[in-house]
Amino acid sequence: MRLYFIRHGKTKWNLESRYQGAGGDSDLLQQSYNEMDKLATELKTIKFSHAYSSPIKRARLTANRVINQLDHRPNLSLWSRLEEFNLGKMEGQKFLDVEKKYPESFNNFRNHPEKYDAKEIGGESFSDVINRMRPAIQSIVKNNNDYSNVIIFSHGAALKAIINALLDTPIKDVRNRGGLANTSTTILETNDNGYSFHLIKWNDTDYLNKNLDKTDLI
Repeated sequence: MRLYFIRHGKTKWNLESRYQGAGGDSDLLQQSYNEMDKLATELKTIKFSHAYSSPIKRARLTANRVINQLDHRPNLSLWSRLEEFNLGKMEGQKFLDVEKKYPESFNNFRNHPEKYDAKEIGGESFSDVINRMRPAIQSIVKNNNDYSNVIIFSHGAALKAIINALLDTPIKDVRNRGGLANTSTTILETNDNGYSFHLIKWNDTDYLNKNLDKTDLI
């Protein structure tokens, strides 16, 4: 089974370098719809047994636009376990402002995820997010055929946490593979009903035909 993990299209808050967690949302940029179409073209002929998405608008809109253009259009399920981190007081705030207000939380979230407990800002830790998302991935694997493809639309920080966890990467090393760009594709494969996964592709954006900048990545 192959799992295609898709980060949602770029939003206004992404462009403005603002934290955008489970409780925050902003409009997708106009350019993002064109990038979703490029992603759909890349995936067009793949037969997905099912599609899953975070119900948050930016992910839901990305999911619907992409799967509606596929040759074999899968059914879509919205699962709250696939939502972004709850980022508490950081949500909607610019990165630079958060760094000034909550320097320890800011630094740990970015550079020392194993030390980030989120108490200061009232959100979720990396362990919280992994423990929330892992049962969803286990259910997805269980509910689809061993040789099928599934597509999962979610969010940058949450995806980076759960994908690395599925690859048995320690929380302290989740940033070692680099960031995930908007409208990127990361593919994992499992051959033992979800007991283990291996990485096929990380943060593929070749189909977007653009140079990524720091506002594209998380």
